[in-house]
Amino acid sequence: MRVLVTGANGFVGRALVPLLVARGHWVRAAVRNAGTNVPDAAETVAVGEIGPDTDWRQALEGIDAVAHLAARVHVMKDTASDPLAAFREVNSAGTRRLGEEAARLGVTRLLFLSSVKALVDESQPEPLSAATTPNPHSPYGVSKLEAERALAEIAARAGLEVVVIRPPLVYGPGVAGNFRSLLKLAAMGLPLPLGGLDNQRSLIFVGNLADAIVTGLTHPNAPGGCFLVQDGAPVSTSALIRAIGAALGKPARLIPLPLGLLALGARLTGKQAVFDRVAGSLTVDDQAIRQALDWRPPHDFAFGLRRTAEWFKASRG
Repeated sequence: MRVLVTGANGFVGRALVPLLVARGHWVRAAVRNAGTNVPDAAETVAVGEIGPDTDWRQALEGIDAVAHLAARVHVMKDTASDPLAAFREVNSAGTRRLGEEAARLGVTRLLFLSSVKALVDESQPEPLSAATTPNPHSPYGVSKLEAERALAEIAARAGLEVVVIRPPLVYGPGVAGNFRSLLKLAAMGLPLPLGGLDNQRSLIFVGNLADAIVTGLTHPNAPGGCFLVQDGAPVSTSALIRAIGAALGKPARLIPLPLGLLALGARLTGKQAVFDRVAGSLTVDDQAIRQALDWRPPHDFAFGLRRTAEWFKASRG
């Protein structure tokens, strides 16, 4: 199969491209700028900025399936004057444009990498599932849900096979954001007041996510599916920090402070959003992809964390 991967040099793309090649697929990598190197890809094509006017003709020529990973990603402190418009430009309008062009040029299937944030932004007491009613509030989540709905409309009208995958927090070699911050904290070995957290978070190793994407691109039952994915059993933040410390060879030093005291400290220091992410629960029910596509994550949590720790230690010299 001839596959176009957008965002091929990004965090998930760097795991997906070599896996596709190893499974016998021919890969064309779509990147923003000419001259960008994407190891393992047979070809690389520059498409510029992704938006409602992106010219996809060269990238889509002769392609059977598309893995659309490229996106304007969620950030804690957005500097855009109108964040929702900025997210919509890339994630909503840009995805619609790609879907329209893929259908017009005869592409059979398009897999869209969405996010659990297309469902909710806040902590939830119950696992998210295929039955959860979407109710995003953040510009990122809204734009991802709009993209999903645009592709569903194109699929119904033009016959394009659309598959959606909604991952929770993704970790692995090359990870950034909050997970990398946890790696740095664990590596320092400083006492952390998080020993009392008993929340639950679903995670997925980037290698497992890549495997789910390949399955979504190739399985006959995948079209029309909107799938949540995860490594397995969720973990608490305190358990995650302990596991990271063990993987780094730096035993975690966690102090069990009362949750209310932590919440008060977060409000007083303007860190409420960070506290909500660290202390809140967000889990997923992945039975839909397990039943429909017979998918199971090929790597367990310990393997993924070990690979992440190895990369992190190597990156620090």
